Amino acid sequence: MLRKLFVLAVIAGVVGLALFWFLTIPVTVPASALAAHQPNLENGKTMFYAGGCASCHATPGQDDRTRLGGGLGLKSPFGTFYVPNVSSDPKDGIGAWTEAQFVTAMLKGTSPDGQHYFPAFPYTSYRLIGTSDLRDLFAYMKTLPAVQGKVRDHDVPFPFNVRRSLGGWKLLFLGSETFRPDASKTAQWNRGAYLVNGPGHCAECHSPRNILGGIQSGKRFAGGPNPEGEGWVPNITQARLKDWSDKDIAYLLESGSTPDGDSVGGSMTPVIRNTSQLSPEDRMAMAVYLKSLAPVEGPPRPQKK
Repeated sequence: MLRKLFVLAVIAGVVGLALFWFLTIPVTVPASALAAHQPNLENGKTMFYAGGCASCHATPGQDDRTRLGGGLGLKSPFGTFYVPNVSSDPKDGIGAWTEAQFVTAMLKGTSPDGQHYFPAFPYTSYRLIGTSDLRDLFAYMKTLPAVQGKVRDHDVPFPFNVRRSLGGWKLLFLGSETFRPDASKTAQWNRGAYLVNGPGHCAECHSPRNILGGIQSGKRFAGGPNPEGEGWVPNITQARLKDWSDKDIAYLLESGSTPDGDSVGGSMTPVIRNTSQLSPEDRMAMAVYLKSLAPVEGPPRPQKK
C-alpha cells in the first residue's frame, strides 16, 4: 500500500512539474506576426519620453539622457535589479536585436535568449502599448548613441532568482488584454488613459503591491510604500487630488510645480524631465484622465516618529 502511494506521489509530482514547465514557457512574438511598417521617428520620440526610458536606462553620472548605457540599481524587497544597457550598441545594447525581439520584450517580458525578464522591467504596463508605437519607439532608439559596456548581474537571492518561476508570476499578474478605447469617453480621455496606463506606466510606482510583488488591482494609483524602500509614493486618485484641476495636473507634468507652490522631488524629478518633453496636448490628456480617477484610499501611511 505504501509503495503504491509512493508511486502515485512520484507520478503526480512528475505530471505537476511537466504542467508547470509547459505553463511557464516564455512567450514570444514571431516576426511573421508583424506586418510591413514604415517607422515614424517623431512618434517614436514621443513614446520614448512618455515611457520614461531615460529615467532608468540613462547611464548614471552624466547629463546626456540619450546615452542609454544602464547601470542604475533599483532596490526592491526581492533584491537589487541593475538596469541594462539598451543603447544601440550591437554588442552590449540592443543594436543587434530584431524588431520582433523588441516587441516580444515589451509585450511579453521575454528576452531574445528566451528567458523571462524580471518585472522590475514594467512590461506589465508596456504590454498595453500598440505594436506600431513599439516599432516606432524601437526605430527611434536605434538612432540614439551606442554605449559600450555590459551592466553587472542582478543581486537577487534564491528563490527569487529562478527565472522560470516568473512564468507563474506572469500567469497571475501579466494579463493578456490590450488597450481598448472607451467609446463612452472623449478622444482626449482615451489618449490620456493610454499614455498613463501604457507607456507612462504610472500605476507601477503609484500603486501598493501584494506579497508577491503584484499590483493590488483594487488600489491602482492609490499610492503606498516606495518599492525602493525609502519614502512614500503619493495617492494620485481623487482621494488626494480632488482639489486639483486638470490644468494643475498638466502644469505639474510640465514644470514639476504643485498648485500650492511646492515642487516634486525624488524619483518624480526624472519623470517630469520626460513628461515636460511631451506635447501640451498629451500632457493635458494625461491630466484629464488622472482627474477622472475615482477616489481610492490606499494603505495607511506610517506616522513619522
